[in-house]
Amino acid sequence: MGERIDAHHHFWKYSPAGYGWISDRMAVLRRDFLPEHLAAAVGRAGVSGVVTVQARQTTAETAWLLELAEKNDFIRGVVGWVPLVSPTVADDLARFAANPKLKAVRHVLQGEPDEEFMLRADFNDGIRALKRFDLVYDILIFERHLPQTIQFVGRHPSQVFVLDHVAKPRIRENILQPWADNIRELARRANVYCKLSGMVTEADWQRWTPQQLRPYVDTVLEAFTPRRVMFGSDWPVCLLGTRYRDWTKTVEVLIAKLSPAEQDRIWAGTAIEAYQL
Repeated sequence: MGERIDAHHHFWKYSPAGYGWISDRMAVLRRDFLPEHLAAAVGRAGVSGVVTVQARQTTAETAWLLELAEKNDFIRGVVGWVPLVSPTVADDLARFAANPKLKAVRHVLQGEPDEEFMLRADFNDGIRALKRFDLVYDILIFERHLPQTIQFVGRHPSQVFVLDHVAKPRIRENILQPWADNIRELARRANVYCKLSGMVTEADWQRWTPQQLRPYVDTVLEAFTPRRVMFGSDWPVCLLGTRYRDWTKTVEVLIAKLSPAEQDRIWAGTAIEAYQL
């Protein structure tokens, strides 16, 4: 087995105020999740490196994640948060991008009340600033945001984008369209990569099956090809529906028909290329 990189997971020190999105149904997430907790899980799954992704929209968290990356060699990169709509965004980017472990920036677009937020002029000015620092942008959306995401990405043909969680299709209801057509259209833009992550939590947490996920995975593999698809766990959020090792086994099953070289690409090569790890 070649190298394995988990391109999407989170850390946090839990507080009810800081993580209000963690509802009573998600009680398993109401505790600290730190590098020592993840190290045990990735070791059992054959994962040797990870990309840590922001969970709060504060520059303080970005600084903290970069500190964790400095102290833990297995954290190969960080997807942080900066205020992209701020007129001083370039200053924030310069400060954080001085640390070589900062690889990308993410804003929680799925949480914005304005469904067209990503098309705002000030947000796009912030995206344009990323290129100066050779930073990737991670796209976090629900499937209903795909039409405007296609328009948004089209404005930035030289910016590298990574789509999180295959754009959160309605797996629970086994609904493929219009998600599949929109994914194929987005994938026509060669500057967009896609993470195989966050799928279990879009299904029924107790009753999902690998077979239920297969049409979604196959669509992504066909649209992006393995060259632009990467593995991610979405740990610890994935614990709502699966254990870390069980998710890696599920992905093994779902990509088993691919060649060894294509599987290696999904497990590590794509993330290394996209995030310059």
